[in-house]
Amino acid sequence: MNCPFCRRPDSRVVDSRSADDGAAIRRRRQCPSCGRRFSTIETASLSVLKRSGVSEPFSRNKIVTGVRKACQGRPVGEDDLAVLAHRVEETIRATGVAEVDTHEIGLSILGPLRELDEVAYLRFASVYQAFDSLEDFESAIAVLRVERETQPERQT
Repeated sequence: MNCPFCRRPDSRVVDSRSADDGAAIRRRRQCPSCGRRFSTIETASLSVLKRSGVSEPFSRNKIVTGVRKACQGRPVGEDDLAVLAHRVEETIRATGVAEVDTHEIGLSILGPLRELDEVAYLRFASVYQAFDSLEDFESAIAVLRVERETQPERQT
């Protein structure tokens, strides 16, 4: 790590702490040349491999934008979308991979979106599970009905 003051190419770690609920590490460093101290924040990078073969950094905003379209006209707020995007990112990071396919991200959105709003889930699933016919929708609806009947009543 280059010293931001004298540009020396190495520094000594004085202290390390967890930051952002464990998603990052804050390191306090000291330059052996000028003796000044500075902090760095380290996070594990997560890349998304697109269908075109291009790789780009993971973005929660893109998840929110994509899910917002499925939730159009539904009683889903921006806070709900932000929580969903956070849950999806946590799920993907928990796999331990540094690069994830866009299709895998779409599939990882389905579970939290189903819990959030069933109609939005069906809209989103129709794209990511490539529904081809009315029977695909009917079978997805049948699964949702069975799950609803077997789950205990939700308290609001």
